[in-house]
Amino acid sequence: MAGVYRTVVVGTDGSDTSFRAVDRAAALARDAGARLLIVSAYQPADDDSLTREKDILGAESYQLVGSAPAEDNVGRARDRAARAGATRIETVVLTGDPVDVLRQVAGQHEADLIVVGNRGLNRLAGRILGSVPADIARRAGVDVLIVHTT
Repeated sequence: MAGVYRTVVVGTDGSDTSFRAVDRAAALARDAGARLLIVSAYQPADDDSLTREKDILGAESYQLVGSAPAEDNVGRARDRAARAGATRIETVVLTGDPVDVLRQVAGQHEADLIVVGNRGLNRLAGRILGSVPADIARRAGVDVLIVHTT
């Protein structure tokens, strides 16, 4: 059927709001019979960069440092997606900037939809520093669904 999504990419950083986006993406994938790629980007563990991120974003910092938390997050997201009825689920964990990683995975897997939560769009840090949802919406090259999660 034309117009149905075949491959859906969703990003998660382990936050409750990103898991709400996973829930929505899983429901879409279930209804479309699409493959669901759950993606998490992380930065290598570095004490200096972790301290800087926490200073900038404070309690809202969900920056992933090291692959172990990212692997755990996509595992939890996979479980949620399966409970929501998605059946063709894959996980991807890569080092890098979340926007770049989401775009890379979407391109490599010929995704036709990227799903992200709206966290960051209405925050001062998001307006000043940019945010994943805003940057994805501008740069994705495919359809983007920004899920209201806050």
